Amino acid sequence: MAESEPVSNPTPVGEKRSCLQEGDGETPTKRPKVECDGEDGNGPIPEDGGEEAPEGEASDGEEDGESFADMMKHGLTEKDVGILKYISDHEGFSGILKERYSDFVVHEINKQGKQVHLDDLSIPTDNKEEAETKQPDVCEVLTEEQKQQLSELQLFKNKEGNVSIEILDDTKEKRTLIHKAIKTHYPGLETKTEEKEGRKFIVAYHAAGKKALAEVKATTAPRKHFWPQNRGLFCHFVLYKENKDTMDAINLLSKFLRLRPNMFSYMGTKDKRAITVQEIAVLKITAERLAHLNKCLMNLKLGNFCYKNHPLKLGELQGNHFTVVIRNISGTDEQVHQAMTSLRQTGFINYYGMQRFGTTAVATQQVGRAILRNDWNQVVDLILKPRPGAEKEYLVRCREEWAKTQDPEAALRKLPNKRCVEGQLLRGLSMYGKKNIVTAFGQIPRNNRLMYIHSYQSVVWNTMVSRRIEAFGLKAVEGDLVLKGTKAHVLSAEEAEKHSINDVVMPLPGYDVIYPSHHIGDGYRELLSADGLDIDNMRHKVKDYSLAGAYRRIIITPTDVSWEVIHYDDPRISLVHSDFEKLENKPAPVFNKEGKYRALKMEFSLPPSTYATMAIREVLKLDTSIKKQTQLNTVWFN
Repeated sequence: MAESEPVSNPTPVGEKRSCLQEGDGETPTKRPKVECDGEDGNGPIPEDGGEEAPEGEASDGEEDGESFADMMKHGLTEKDVGILKYISDHEGFSGILKERYSDFVVHEINKQGKQVHLDDLSIPTDNKEEAETKQPDVCEVLTEEQKQQLSELQLFKNKEGNVSIEILDDTKEKRTLIHKAIKTHYPGLETKTEEKEGRKFIVAYHAAGKKALAEVKATTAPRKHFWPQNRGLFCHFVLYKENKDTMDAINLLSKFLRLRPNMFSYMGTKDKRAITVQEIAVLKITAERLAHLNKCLMNLKLGNFCYKNHPLKLGELQGNHFTVVIRNISGTDEQVHQAMTSLRQTGFINYYGMQRFGTTAVATQQVGRAILRNDWNQVVDLILKPRPGAEKEYLVRCREEWAKTQDPEAALRKLPNKRCVEGQLLRGLSMYGKKNIVTAFGQIPRNNRLMYIHSYQSVVWNTMVSRRIEAFGLKAVEGDLVLKGTKAHVLSAEEAEKHSINDVVMPLPGYDVIYPSHHIGDGYRELLSADGLDIDNMRHKVKDYSLAGAYRRIIITPTDVSWEVIHYDDPRISLVHSDFEKLENKPAPVFNKEGKYRALKMEFSLPPSTYATMAIREVLKLDTSIKKQTQLNTVWFN
């Protein structure tokens, strides 16, 4: 198996070199002026372990037609989004990021500054005692065949079906026992009693089944759940998930518990292709009900339950702790030591990572620029037109239909999944017509709409920071900006001598920020002007798309940095001992010092709104785009 060749030694702030490697979210509340606690002052900011840009939503699952590697040849590279510089002078080396999702592990750091771990599956005492005295044993009231049928129904194998259990010895006590047994042991299922031809049945159906739920809503009132006065209103728990993003996990929990997703709160969203551990809170749902989900959910585990009187808020976290495995590294132990020492001492440029910009040939920032220019026909064209890139076959057909007919209903019929951005926009065009594009565009969820304009801001920020590093290097200079409280202050020459590069911030463009007074500040105006935008008028006719702007530190130095080079023989095994494996008492990975493969296992903590892939990029000196990483994977596996 061939390795990609390491690249020559760059200068400390030299131009980025193209080599091979992959590449991070949070959702909005009010906008602060300083980009901290998970926001950019204008809405959602993906971090490593967060949401992808909107275009990727329709593309989960198996690929049709071209191979993924072929499709990704049309994707973006770092150069396309302004990621150009490095700040360290060590020699780079090659390696594979996220070859397995278990190679990327994220533990949230809560507002008390502690890493969140899943290490306890027990139920809080008061509820546990209640469960022991009141809950029926499923074995006493259901046959093995009935349990099998209920299990299949619960696991979505027949979501619109039902299981009928005849009551032969009909008493109210017996019926109550069966109802409780099903609801207790098969979360996500509901029951009702029916009479057919003089015989009584208990019918179990899936709470997420639209037909069944519609039928039941027409005939029954919602159940009221008793909630003790001395118990906190919110059940807080730790969510451990594998290869699933935060919103997908919450949507799944909400279906099983018959709740709206907005009943759940959290401090930040986490990446899909990873193992992540974070705190979640839910209103008036018992730990017992949540714990039962562990029996039937794949790749999700819930634990560390407790009751509190408050929900969680976006941005309350202090950051995230990352454990990352870079496989098949080419660097020597000395090169690794130099790279990791530099990361610990000097840090990295706080670029917005590649996940911010989508994976297809039409980048999200292009859509964002069109929105800001009020060019709504171009917005529709960019989202719906045919394109090269990582696309499902049904999306290709949908785009071709739109290009041919400009008929939103005809194009919509080509989409089996109408919840994707394309489907939401087409539905809006069908409802409101092509002369009301702004209203039609509003059918896309607000966070996704804002992601487009935030992507544009991010490209501008990346580009201008690259110019700033190129022009002035790693020292504070006259005209730079630093924060005093939440306000930005322009440094004089004398003040610059007293500040370091770690104090310097750069603005995301908006109507409520100031710009550096040196020539980089003028560069913002020139860049926006070339894009048809007026930097002095960043308010939009549609209030949602008015950009206030924010400030972001240009250099981040990670904390809790540690690393080791490990050797292994089997590329299929996990090289990280996860929280769930520890709970199951599974042994930690054993590394063979004579193993034929080498990997770099690194750990570090980052504040919110920073991208772990940008820290890894500084270590490896490699392009973290999926396009480049796919090329490296192709070399590695062939």
